Amino acid sequence: MAKKKSKGKTKKEPAASPKSKTIFPFYSEDRWNNWIEQVKESGFELNEDEDPGDAGKIFVNMEDDIILACLKVIAKYEKNELTVDGAFDALDKVKKIVLNPMDSISESIDLMLDSLQTSLIGVFASCECYIDGAYDKSANLTPIIKSALAAEEADDPGTAIGYIATIGASVIAGAEIPEETLSDMPYGLVAEWIDGIDSISAAMMGDDSYKFDEPDE
Repeated sequence: MAKKKSKGKTKKEPAASPKSKTIFPFYSEDRWNNWIEQVKESGFELNEDEDPGDAGKIFVNMEDDIILACLKVIAKYEKNELTVDGAFDALDKVKKIVLNPMDSISESIDLMLDSLQTSLIGVFASCECYIDGAYDKSANLTPIIKSALAAEEADDPGTAIGYIATIGASVIAGAEIPEETLSDMPYGLVAEWIDGIDSISAAMMGDDSYKFDEPDE
């Protein structure tokens, strides 16, 4: 997804401080490759008649790790340690690492990684929209989700991801997606993207390490 540009905003450089001079990568090729190696070693097999269960947790943990990296970018931006452009650039670097096409590993793993990457498209769109400020914090999310589904049904994924971005930005700002909306959602691109947004919400509630300055190991 192309990087969104902020409209009508005067971009201001963050004030210099010791923290703002502490530079470390939010995510790295080595980190991604380490996850891929763990996935290979897991020997994961997807059985259509069974829930992935514990064997599938590696993909959940993998996604959480990437989402926390994105939330760290947002935390830096909110503390004025990154400009709007700096935050977009940081997200773009993470995106280029984790959304690149991959060599085939196995049919089951390929399907899971494809699903993971699809859900991450919703994550990145949401984070970009939040930083850009192009969303209504008080909006009712249910009709927006219905609009996204309608756009998907009309074979217009570009419009659908635009709706998804505003939904995700609202969730990052503290909104919640109604449970009944999630339970009635048909499987498709929108459902995969919403799953990524749901993972953002879970990560924000489960781990606040992204708010601090220390780099990850």
